[in-house]
Amino acid sequence: MKKIFLLCTLLFVSLGQAQIFNPVEWSTSVEKLSDSEYKLISTATIEKGWHLYSQDVPENGPIPTTFTYDDGAGAIKIKGNTIENEGHTVDDPVFEMEITYFENTATFEQKVEVSGNETSIEAMVEFMVCDDARCLPPTEVDLVFTLSEKAASISEPITEEEAHTNTSTLKNHTNSSTNKSKEQGLWGIFFIAFFSGFAALLTPCVFPMIPMTVSFFTKQSKTKAAGIKNAVIYGFSIIVIYVILGILVSLIFGADALNALSTNVWFNIIFFLLLLVFAASFLGAFEIMLPNSWANKVDSQADRGGLIGIFFMALALAIVSFSCTGPIVGTLLVQAAAGGSQIGPIVGMLGFSMAIALPFAIFAAFPGWLNSLPKSGGWLNTVKVVLGFLELALAFKFLSNADLVLQLHWLEREVFIAIWIAIFGALAFYLFGKIQLPHDSPLTHISVGRLSLGLVVLSFTIYMIPGLWGAPLNLISAFPPPQHYSESPYGVGYTQLASSHVPGGQHNEVPEGAHLMPPHNILAFNDYDKGLAYAKQVGKPVMIDFTGHACVNCRKMEQNVWIKPKVLDILKNDVILISLYVDDKRKLKDAEIVDSKLKPGKKLKYIGQKWSELQTIKYKTNSQPFYVLMDHNEENLLDPVAYTPDADAYYNWLKEGISKFEK
Repeated sequence: MKKIFLLCTLLFVSLGQAQIFNPVEWSTSVEKLSDSEYKLISTATIEKGWHLYSQDVPENGPIPTTFTYDDGAGAIKIKGNTIENEGHTVDDPVFEMEITYFENTATFEQKVEVSGNETSIEAMVEFMVCDDARCLPPTEVDLVFTLSEKAASISEPITEEEAHTNTSTLKNHTNSSTNKSKEQGLWGIFFIAFFSGFAALLTPCVFPMIPMTVSFFTKQSKTKAAGIKNAVIYGFSIIVIYVILGILVSLIFGADALNALSTNVWFNIIFFLLLLVFAASFLGAFEIMLPNSWANKVDSQADRGGLIGIFFMALALAIVSFSCTGPIVGTLLVQAAAGGSQIGPIVGMLGFSMAIALPFAIFAAFPGWLNSLPKSGGWLNTVKVVLGFLELALAFKFLSNADLVLQLHWLEREVFIAIWIAIFGALAFYLFGKIQLPHDSPLTHISVGRLSLGLVVLSFTIYMIPGLWGAPLNLISAFPPPQHYSESPYGVGYTQLASSHVPGGQHNEVPEGAHLMPPHNILAFNDYDKGLAYAKQVGKPVMIDFTGHACVNCRKMEQNVWIKPKVLDILKNDVILISLYVDDKRKLKDAEIVDSKLKPGKKLKYIGQKWSELQTIKYKTNSQPFYVLMDHNEENLLDPVAYTPDADAYYNWLKEGISKFEK
């Protein structure tokens, strides 16, 4: 009886793996809002156990759901962003990020304005789905929205259930700050902005204004109570001015737009150049200043006294100090808005302005405390220069983002780290007094504080040096390109290190078309034909690994199963691995573009589409991970397997397949 049960189980698993999965069905509907406005509704019905990813997925995560609408040669205007119902947000341990996905159903709405005689609107949705054991490659589905008099008008009665759906389940996916992850993100923005505000206080444009401004209020206030009241109003006015700036950024751009721009090549290049300008200004090359006429007009309004006068005094502070606060505020707004939260810029400006306003209000209320302030001097310019070096280092993060998106490999990990070593090394020399910049005062000695900061920066610089040889540099892991995006994942000694791990190659060199896959040092091919040819050359069986860059369970297998010594030994020495990425978005060469056999009329334009179709046609399945052991005649040595978290079971599968291989 046990044998019969085991046989049935194996048969079920085998059939389950050789299956074309289609767990998501799409349907469309249209709601008429006015004579020219419509709401396009896309509904995804998801099979139990599967989940569809949100439109908003962090960079280097799974493939997000993306809608592309045909504008009908200008006759259709897309209004705003596609909104989605609230999904489930989890802290994914594989991608090490918080990811939102949908189960059972997902609804997406897009408002459009039609100016022509269009009767339908065409669209395309690209999406990715996974379950607990497999992921499917990115899929594209064509959608058609029919515009007709039957489209539900906003003025027509709807059922209570429909009303509940329209008012309760749908919300803009960018306005998700109510969940825990967004709240944590907003608190992070607030504290970064708050400390940035304190840094701005220690610049030569802001710090000397504290006693000047406080003296003004001391003369204006007849009593101590009036002084405290005016100081509070003044501090509140500073906060209002900066928060209004944050609100304007949110209203003009919107968090969706800026979040999408965060991976846009031109956006990152523009802000790289912008931060270079800011850094040059802080280092003393020139000063960024608003027109003097603006400050003069605001100053004249401040003389009016009363609440209006106090507000304009705060505005004058913001304008006069712009040359120092502008670069910091600009960088802060970009980072806060690009984080994807609608209120991120507002929260950022709230934290920044509170740090600016707090000392002004305190010293205005209690003039005696002014005596405790250190005297203005050259140390203020030192703070400004230090901020300039930090701006310069941050600029290259934006340039790195653009390089990663384009996959140009111009700013690989080693180059990025070398640039940072140069920047922070120069900063250390500056703090030790070995470099003088235009606005520096003569340095006769080094203070204890400056020496201490110099030692910290020098230690940080030395810490980064091993990164050139492949050290992970966990302290700054969020800034440089990932370890695999480098001249070599193993640092300068790549050729020597690689040679000892190549099984059977001529002179132990990495063969053409192969690479050593970090962190396991497994020799891997990403091209089917080259991998098969090399397997025949060295007389080893082939293991095909149908995988994906955004495949969660593929990473789980690599991190939890492949790392086991007995499994790793087989993968490195007994088989030739061919990893075929079904979500590889690199374009095929013109000569390699062919018609799809699965979708008549469609062409295979991308490398990933080629491997996905190969898997679907030859192995009758389209999920990843999927592992095949085959001989040189491309015949399976035993049944393929999918996600196998049990390392012993996976090891036994490998051993059994290899034992059946005949050279």
